[in-house]
Amino acid sequence: MSGNSITIVGNITRDPELRFTPSGQANARLGVAVNRRWQDRTSGEWQEATSFFDVICWRELAENVSESLKRGTRVIVTGRLEQRTWEQEGNKRSVVEIIADEVAPSLRWATAKVEKTERRSGGDQGGGGGGSGFGRPAPAAEQPPPAYDDFGDEPF
Repeated sequence: MSGNSITIVGNITRDPELRFTPSGQANARLGVAVNRRWQDRTSGEWQEATSFFDVICWRELAENVSESLKRGTRVIVTGRLEQRTWEQEGNKRSVVEIIADEVAPSLRWATAKVEKTERRSGGDQGGGGGGSGFGRPAPAAEQPPPAYDDFGDEPF
């Protein structure tokens, strides 16, 4: 695993925007604001700073995010940082985005109802992303429940 991983917790600043590439790949873009609050040791006053992040989701994650989440929802996002550069009107432009591996609602101050979606079968959907679940066969319908140890905890 590379050292390029990030996890943020914040509020969605705009509804996820779902689009499709010409080849049919779903992608969703959303903004996440991360607020940080601390007390200044010298003055004792509370300080606050907000950082804004663009998050990109792909494939089923994109579709699920756009269907499930909206502006204002507190989320947890894990993924990797990726920088894109381009030229616009003779000026070089650059942006750093989070390419999401996982997006989930934060349950710190909310509840959520989870509904499992049907997996799509298909060819090369994994893309070497590592741990995304794409391209894996669906579990058998009648698998036994996971084994638990004597303390009632799930095994690692």
